[in-house]
Amino acid sequence: MSEVARVTKVEPRTGHILHLWFADGVDKDVDIRPLIRGGIFQSIIDDETMFRAVTIDEELGTIVWPNGADLDPEVLRHDLKPAWAEESGVNVTDRRAV
Repeated sequence: MSEVARVTKVEPRTGHILHLWFADGVDKDVDIRPLIRGGIFQSIIDDETMFRAVTIDEELGTIVWPNGADLDPEVLRHDLKPAWAEESGVNVTDRRAV
């Protein structure tokens, strides 16, 4: 079984792109806009200052924001659909590492 993905470092870029470093040595730019929608993510979508406040939760091994929002590191590392997209059948395949 492969190791669970863990984000070790994050750097906000322009738009909704984050440069992410993973524990397995991979690093890449990920456009998170197609992965997030409304609710807890609305302030991250609307406010660049909030978007740029992203940090790493070392216990969870993923990115988090001050309002409690986070993203599954497996989704970020392996270009998977977030749970809400799986459940609703939304296509987010146009979002890949950039």
